[in-house]
Amino acid sequence: MRHYRWGVPALVAAAAYCAVIVVAAAVATARGDIGVLWRLTLFFEADEDATVRELANADVTAVWPNVLVLLAAGGLWGWALWQGLRGPVAGRPPATDRGVLRLRVAFYAAAGSWLVSAVAPAWPWWAVVIDSLVMSAVVVLFHPVLRRAVGFPGLALAAGLLTNTSVAAVEVFDVLGWREARRVADMPDISALASLIWTALVFLTQWRDGRWRRATVWYGIASLVVPVALLALAVPLEIAGISGDVYGCAITAANALTVIWLARSAHEVTDPPVPSGRPVLPPARASG
Repeated sequence: MRHYRWGVPALVAAAAYCAVIVVAAAVATARGDIGVLWRLTLFFEADEDATVRELANADVTAVWPNVLVLLAAGGLWGWALWQGLRGPVAGRPPATDRGVLRLRVAFYAAAGSWLVSAVAPAWPWWAVVIDSLVMSAVVVLFHPVLRRAVGFPGLALAAGLLTNTSVAAVEVFDVLGWREARRVADMPDISALASLIWTALVFLTQWRDGRWRRATVWYGIASLVVPVALLALAVPLEIAGISGDVYGCAITAANALTVIWLARSAHEVTDPPVPSGRPVLPPARASG
């Protein structure tokens, strides 16, 4: 059994959160009001949504399916708390260079940023810029790892930086009132494609590198696949009695998978490589 650096306090925090949402779920079914449970699992006020105000006046049986959806969302965030707060495996970490340690800090900062964005989804422009800079740091610091494991390192670097700098540029140009510059920088389709390219190459790198566990890569893949799969289930679940608006909002809990992937990537980045049976590309090829 593995022991983690902060395993006990992380387990206590995650268990306490899950216990609170279970109590909130019991109160919701007893009172027919899911407002508190909504706030604890989706992290914004339920009375901001007209559908939720209607659900507050519904009978207890009508609330049950929605309560289950919110419980599932809260359970995923509870699991993310455990995965994120437990830290790396206990014991003295192996000696490593500063670049790897900086990458660990960047991964942790990115995980924290995603967690904050879930709790406070409405961000001022400067917070969006800081988040973009943090993710840009991850892109740059991960580049030496990526170029040793897969091809197209230049494409990966360009795609990752394009995704994040375009977001920051849109916010800055919007504040400055530079409408034409904002229009040029605002390219969601291209940014989405660039993000997908960078993310896929990062997953492939982690799979081949040997430091990251397979489960970590699967969490990353799930962060892309699960939201799409949940959207596909929206209509059948609405027919089954779950409010479409409640379910649509609860899908945002899939962001917890990204938090888990980033946190686990930080935990394991200083682990000793495990031979994967695949050759690592030589530096000469990686520079192309």
